[in-house]
Amino acid sequence: MSFIKHNVKGGYKMAKGKVTFDVERCKSCGLCVEACPKEILAIDTDYINQKGYNPAKVIDEEKCVGCASCALMCPDVVITVERD
Repeated sequence: MSFIKHNVKGGYKMAKGKVTFDVERCKSCGLCVEACPKEILAIDTDYINQKGYNPAKVIDEEKCVGCASCALMCPDVVITVERD
């Protein structure tokens, strides 16, 4: 999977991604946080979901390259990754 996209003007730019969580289903295992190569995920200690867990959250969406490593590691399939 390539993280570099060819720009129409002949240059190259990094791919951008968007990560979303189903926070009410997240069990705060932290596997996504560990799997992220850009270190843009963290456990949200300010929010507790209905199951009593602190879900994961994105802390720097601009750095996301859409690699989906986080989604692949999630045992509860609560992560969606979109790439442009």
